[in-house]
Amino acid sequence: MDNSFKNQHLEDKYRKKVKAMAGFYKHLAVYLLVNISLLIMELVSMKSDDVFFEWATFTTMISWGVGLGVHWVSVFKPTIIIAKDWEEEKIKEYMEREKNKKNQWE
Repeated sequence: MDNSFKNQHLEDKYRKKVKAMAGFYKHLAVYLLVNISLLIMELVSMKSDDVFFEWATFTTMISWGVGLGVHWVSVFKPTIIIAKDWEEEKIKEYMEREKNKKNQWE
């Protein structure tokens, strides 16, 4: 493989990864901003007999948090979920095993 082609491939791969990381951090920032705002609005609009720690107070935070967690996994832990690179890594692994078998008998 041509060295400049390999470098370009690696640059593209890492550029994509950094873009995905930036997308996650933006998602996290919006999540924090919106949920803190919702909690403040809830506190300000409470009456004296209202209960703050109710399911309804935290439904947005919890359900959106699950989505944020899935986003985190997809960006930072791609080996948990079978990713595109997994197939190529497995092919390389099997080819290396086969090569080692042949070298063992030579």
